[in-house]
Amino acid sequence: MSEGRSSARAPVGRPLLALTLASMMDEVHAHSGAVYLLSPDRPVLEMAVMAGLPRAFAAPWERVGLSAPIPVSDAVRERRLVWVGGEEEMARRYPRIAMVLPYPFSLAALPVATAARVYGAVFVTWPGTRPQELSDGEHDRLTAACDRLAARLERAAEQSLPSAPEPDLLAAPLVGGAVGTLGAVEAARMVSRLPYGLCSLDLHGRVGFANAAAAELLGVPGSRLLGAQMWASIPWLNDPVHEDRYRAALLSQHVTSFVALRPPDEWLSFRLYPSTTGLSVRISRARAVTETDRTAPRSGREQPRLVTIAQVLSLAGALTETVGVRDVVQLVADEIAPAVGSQGLVVLGSRAGRLRVLGHQGYADARVVERFDGMPLSEPTPGSQVLRSGVPAFFESREEIGRLYPALLVNPSEFAAWAYLPLIASGRPVGTCVLSYAAPHHFATEERAVLTSLAGLIAQALERALLYDAKHLLAHGLQEALLPHTLPSLAGIEAAARYLPATQGMEIGGDFYDLVPVQGMAAAVIGDVQGHNVTAAGLMGQVRTAVRAYTAVGQAPEEVMRSTNRLLLELGSDLFASCLYLRLDPARGRAVMSRAGHPPPLLRGPDGRVRVLDLAGGPLLGIDGSAAYPSTEVGLSPGSLLVLYTDGLVESPGTDFEDAVADLCCRLTGLGGLPLDELADALVRHGADAENRLDDIALLLLHAPPGA
Repeated sequence: MSEGRSSARAPVGRPLLALTLASMMDEVHAHSGAVYLLSPDRPVLEMAVMAGLPRAFAAPWERVGLSAPIPVSDAVRERRLVWVGGEEEMARRYPRIAMVLPYPFSLAALPVATAARVYGAVFVTWPGTRPQELSDGEHDRLTAACDRLAARLERAAEQSLPSAPEPDLLAAPLVGGAVGTLGAVEAARMVSRLPYGLCSLDLHGRVGFANAAAAELLGVPGSRLLGAQMWASIPWLNDPVHEDRYRAALLSQHVTSFVALRPPDEWLSFRLYPSTTGLSVRISRARAVTETDRTAPRSGREQPRLVTIAQVLSLAGALTETVGVRDVVQLVADEIAPAVGSQGLVVLGSRAGRLRVLGHQGYADARVVERFDGMPLSEPTPGSQVLRSGVPAFFESREEIGRLYPALLVNPSEFAAWAYLPLIASGRPVGTCVLSYAAPHHFATEERAVLTSLAGLIAQALERALLYDAKHLLAHGLQEALLPHTLPSLAGIEAAARYLPATQGMEIGGDFYDLVPVQGMAAAVIGDVQGHNVTAAGLMGQVRTAVRAYTAVGQAPEEVMRSTNRLLLELGSDLFASCLYLRLDPARGRAVMSRAGHPPPLLRGPDGRVRVLDLAGGPLLGIDGSAAYPSTEVGLSPGSLLVLYTDGLVESPGTDFEDAVADLCCRLTGLGGLPLDELADALVRHGADAENRLDDIALLLLHAPPGA
């Protein structure tokens, strides 16, 4: 409590972040955590200090965009504490993190913010053994600590104090094994006499102590083990699977184990006992092990570090969630570019032999990028060259790119280094990803390999996105061609219509509506052809055209329905259709309706009361060629409103149809006398907000205005 009372008066000291984080972890008995600071010029959180675990554990999230679906970003965006109570909840809410760190642990993330400004975020973690709920006391202590940190950062900003790098907080390595007391000497003698190996590892996995049995079992002199990571000094242990067990033990604080093959044919068992200061490892000969997917012993060559694999897993998971090209560009800008230290991004594609700018981020002057849109691929630019050749290009300075492509310096950007990465999917180039850096940047061999690997993931996502956008454009173009662009103006009738495709499938379907003037009257139709694909849309177009034709020759409503039914049967389609057709006579205030298996229309009278018109009718169109579709005459006095709709507006899984229609009646009553277009928007808003809309929605409102 004394720290809380004095913090407002204490000067800003160093290391501010590390000490605050350590105090916060101590207050709530957390075993790891990190502080992020918000970049002053970009919506990016950058890890400033980590405690309790090596920073490599959080490598995929050292730099994250504010839009990234991870706890610290959510905490900042929503200005609240985000709590994840365990492994299952992490997998459900944050699958990208769970994929990289599939271990039992709990996590709390909080914003570091004052009322006026956000400075960053904090997360802390606990082992999987703690309760799954965060107590009120823990919540209050964490919130108070973040508030104190925000106040001190605000004071530092007011005083223009520069930020200085702070070391991560980890337990010191136990290298050396110096003996200081007689008891310690005897303990060392006891350990040396044991028939199995014992090692002590710090939080980085470095060996601080190893007994003689451990050195003998591992086949490595003890002097070579001390101070080195076990998997780095022993080639046959240099396997991400083994390192994963070390990570699992530290993060979950659970005992873990694995077996490894010491060449040529000896299997060893490793059991890891973790604490917050490191691990104790027991090594022994394993009993009979069935060799499954292990083949020859590994060579001594360096294997990919697990941290690189973790980054790729995280980003691959993120890319699978993208849909269109815009999503891919946004995700690369928000998550991949910050992760690799890039400040600018351009994604290029090609069409008809010309370069296309698919998206860009981070450029102050968009014209610097957009001048390349439409440029022939034969032009000597690095973007087109990389796209044609499939070979990446790295330019570490403005001078280097200027020597090869002097034309680029005529209208230069604000950047000073570039990585041009070919996006190759299914064996063909689909684009170029350009990462831009604000300062000259040296691309080491390992970094070039990582960037090229990431480009492969981006390429696959971009290929899917290009196909999706093309399909989406085709579907919407076809749907627009089949539905009326506008509704005709009719004497005595006001009309409004809305159409929403299903969110699953091709986003095109068989719902349709139409309004046709007929010799001083009007005919209206609404229907739903079974299915959400091109076949359903094509049949819908034929039905709509047929209804118009039968209306034009003067057929009565029941005759229009019978003729359309016979047409569907003659077309030989396996699809059925529901339909509601009506002839409006505003002068007489009447409407004659005929129904084929369609949801009943609603009628709101001039007094505001809403009733369901339970009309007589026949079966769905396309089932029975002899079916009859009797008509019903309904009064349509001035001020009345007819609501025609398809079942997508009311049906949802687990909801009774009659209850859903009753709910629509209540909504129609509650919306009162809104203008017709606003009323149409309000009625479909519930369906429009649905994340997984299983069916199309068509709505047609017909209003007989008072005094018409």
